[in-house]
Amino acid sequence: MSGTYLGMPAFPEAAHAAVRDETLRGNLRHATHTIRAKRAKAVAEVSDWAALREAGKRIKDHTLRHLDRYLEQLEESVTAAGGTVHWAADADEANRIVADLVKATGESEVVKVKSMATQEIGLNEALEAEGIRAYETDLAELIVQLGRDRPSHILVPAIHRNRGEIRDIFRAEMGGWGRPAPEGLTDTPAELAEAARLHLREKFLRAKVGISGANFMVADTGTLVVVESEGNGRMCLTLPETLISVVGIEKIVPTWRDLEVFLQTLPRSSTAERMNPYTSMWTGTGGGRAGEDDGPRAFHLVLLDNGRTDTLADEVGRQALRCIRCSACLNVCPVYERAGGHAYGSVYPGPIGAILSPQLRGTQSEIDASLPFASSLCGACYEVCPVAIDIPEVLVHLRERVVEGGQVIRGGNKVTLRPARGHAAERAAMRAARWAFAHPGALRAGQRLASRTRRLHPRTLPGPGRAWSGSRDLPAVPPEPFRDWWQRTHGEDGGKGAAK
Repeated sequence: MSGTYLGMPAFPEAAHAAVRDETLRGNLRHATHTIRAKRAKAVAEVSDWAALREAGKRIKDHTLRHLDRYLEQLEESVTAAGGTVHWAADADEANRIVADLVKATGESEVVKVKSMATQEIGLNEALEAEGIRAYETDLAELIVQLGRDRPSHILVPAIHRNRGEIRDIFRAEMGGWGRPAPEGLTDTPAELAEAARLHLREKFLRAKVGISGANFMVADTGTLVVVESEGNGRMCLTLPETLISVVGIEKIVPTWRDLEVFLQTLPRSSTAERMNPYTSMWTGTGGGRAGEDDGPRAFHLVLLDNGRTDTLADEVGRQALRCIRCSACLNVCPVYERAGGHAYGSVYPGPIGAILSPQLRGTQSEIDASLPFASSLCGACYEVCPVAIDIPEVLVHLRERVVEGGQVIRGGNKVTLRPARGHAAERAAMRAARWAFAHPGALRAGQRLASRTRRLHPRTLPGPGRAWSGSRDLPAVPPEPFRDWWQRTHGEDGGKGAAK
């Protein structure tokens, strides 16, 4: 995936550096608080929000259970509508397919709709290596690209930048990518947006090839759907002669009617809007037929796996594939708010990234092994998720995988992971706890000993536990264990009953 680099530090180290950046923390705090307050108001307007949330969950779960059938149906529908379907097992294959398709047109430039999937596979870098320049057209993605930066948020990739920083980037970099920024550009939002519009308009009018992702794919009609707020997506989807869409296989829904649920929950959870300003839908090709002169003359759909079927094999972790990329979990996460998206080392930051990236990429690298621990397990992410992904449950599940190792599916094959380094003390503590809970006599003796020596207990933990107690108070040990108190106050029978 893009957004990572060789030797990238684990989350704790990256986050430690990020929380010291006062400007970054201020930008994140202002943006996330604003977005989540607006979202809460938008969601409160819907009386059946809980029912919509449950419906979205069930639609996604049903689709994932029958993914093979719906993907084959989608391929038939897209082909019947004049499109061509390509299957990509991993990032390298997807990049190779897209590069070959672009080169077949004879073009060396493409315009892009904001797409998490193309960022995941590092498509821009792969195209550049083939002599093809990709221009991001989403305003936030344009800021990131011009600043030679990396996205730090699913919905607002440049959330870590303030207006002054954006103005400086436009002034310094726009000229090297096309039309330069206007003279005397200020940091007012209207002027920044106008500078981006003028810069991009010439690219829209010149481009012959467009590249997109999709928010949804409808199996029974072959329709693809992109929702956005700026109109740049509409330009990329309709003006170029060739359209190439790279979409993760989990983005499929069975029927057109299923969109009804998600077109209500996605905009409210993401941009706090009742509906997206631009909802673009296309089925196959549009150009070249009488009465249908809009849209591309050639349409290619690249269906991307890249670890998704491996994730699907995990009965607990597969619920991450329900994600509709609304970013609501990021905006309520206290860890994301303070550390920012770059610390996650993935194009999928925040709580959803902490469970999705280690499943798509595996937990062998230091950064991926650390991501399941990048959470306080407060549960706020689960409460706001519009498809009810129990992110805390998956985090705990992945923590067990990192600490204990065990069998997983990688590349369609069963492999046995070794326990990650650095967790020996944790494994020993958990095994000791398991033994103690399995031996009531030893547990009771330990509790009594802890109570009688409570005045000798340290205020902080030694060794590896120092990191935990450095920001938390150790719970005080009571004067006597609960079981002893219960037996003393309720008698022998009560004590026996409580021990059952």
